[in-house]
Amino acid sequence: MADAPWLPAKGRERPDTGSKVTHQSAEGGSATRPHPPPIVNNFAGTSEAPVDTFPKPVQNRRRKRPRPATVRFDQSPEDCPENTGPDGGSSPRSDRTKAREAHCISSTGGRTGRARAAANPHLVMITHSTLTHFAGFDWAKNHHDIVVVDVSGNIAAEFRIEHTLAGWRQWKEQTAAFPCLGVAIETSFGAAVEQLIDSGSIIYPVNPMNAKRYRERKCSSGNKTDRHDAWALADALRVDGHAWRTLVAQDPVVAELRILGRDEVTLIAERTALINQLQQALHEYYPTALESFDDWTCAGAWSFVETFPTSEVLAQAGKRKWEKFLHSHKLFRPQTYGKRIEAFANAGDWHVSPATTAAKSFLAVTRCKQLRVLQSQLEAYRKRIEALFASHPDSGMFGSLPGAGPKLAPRLLGEIGSDRALYEDPQGLQCMAGTAPVSYQSGKVHKVHLRRKCNKHLRHAVHLFADKSRARSSWAAVYYDTLRQRGMNHAQALRCLGQRWLKIIWKMWQTHSSYDPALHLRNQIAHGSWVLKIQSP
Repeated sequence: MADAPWLPAKGRERPDTGSKVTHQSAEGGSATRPHPPPIVNNFAGTSEAPVDTFPKPVQNRRRKRPRPATVRFDQSPEDCPENTGPDGGSSPRSDRTKAREAHCISSTGGRTGRARAAANPHLVMITHSTLTHFAGFDWAKNHHDIVVVDVSGNIAAEFRIEHTLAGWRQWKEQTAAFPCLGVAIETSFGAAVEQLIDSGSIIYPVNPMNAKRYRERKCSSGNKTDRHDAWALADALRVDGHAWRTLVAQDPVVAELRILGRDEVTLIAERTALINQLQQALHEYYPTALESFDDWTCAGAWSFVETFPTSEVLAQAGKRKWEKFLHSHKLFRPQTYGKRIEAFANAGDWHVSPATTAAKSFLAVTRCKQLRVLQSQLEAYRKRIEALFASHPDSGMFGSLPGAGPKLAPRLLGEIGSDRALYEDPQGLQCMAGTAPVSYQSGKVHKVHLRRKCNKHLRHAVHLFADKSRARSSWAAVYYDTLRQRGMNHAQALRCLGQRWLKIIWKMWQTHSSYDPALHLRNQIAHGSWVLKIQSP
């Protein structure tokens, strides 16, 4: 493909090109598809290319969400409805799933790739210029389609493998003839990526949204098959791969900590769902229980439902058993004792049909037992996370953040990682966390809106940390209160506060130093911070 006739400005996303491309099919087909359909020029048979395929001046191209080069992209909402079966026909694509970490895939390397190479001199960095062949790997749950092209764009091999041991042995046999092979794939983790790493391939993860644009660039008719997807990825790697970033192995401790932290959040969400279902069941037949307890994440509240499943059982127990239950479960509090005893005494005044009471009490006790099992697993997760966090050398740095505590500090470490060359400036980390706004400027139009293409897990952790820091850091509290007085809502003020904290965290992260309030105060004085001026009186 001929190079585009223009060069984008620094920091601007490279626009898609629309040049005509003609590729020939492979000499021989695979065993499952002995005569694959040829890949041809999409513009063949026309006197000229469509008008919208020619490049337009950069300043006149309007984009929905322009982003700087430091942005890490998010998942594409595009689903893949089609698939090519072994017989060449189409079959449902229900086995295809999206990458959970697609927002962490960056299409550009820039200086970051060189910085990573300098930070890890023991790693052998294979550059794009040394590659002799480029493979597009269209992955699925049970099988994968691969197309390999050479430096000229001609298809050198194409085949399909099953996601089995025999299939991956076939992959190694087919790619043995290409020692300098780069592989483009639409994910950065998973079983397929693990097998590719084991085979020694150089992996280039591609954001699914970018992969969709590459496919549209190759096939303007809208045709979509697994084979064309793989071919589009392979040729995109050949043409544009010099600006892509290779997949670098993660720190095992950080990787496990990140997965455990995300799974813990999922389990907490499941606990919340079970509590909501328990409260709904109690609302229908047992209002006394809802009046007696406010915190339903407490195991004592679950024990109450298990010990006194209905109002009749509670009324028959008597005051002595009520007090014994409160003492044994450490729920006896002077400020709540009178209210609870009064509610227990009036439990018999509620009249609910026996059928509803029998059915819903059975459900309520079931939910309490489920909550106990889930809570025990959450406690096991917490112990494992704390042990991993303590074993990492950056634990002291993240643990020194005011308000992070034993729960948020491991999440921040797991999401930010330990690769210092990944973010060359604070803006890259802020964009990844979603605190940096997105600007849209075209002519007289200038808009700023919330960044949605980011690491949602990191944004959630930063949001919670910024909220907790207000109680431990005086400047954070002043900064938040001032933004609220200016008219911002709670979420906006926390996002701005998180933006400031990420700049501090990035500096701590780069210098391997813990948070020092005295040093921060001196920096505020040196820079004449308006927060300090408000805080002084």
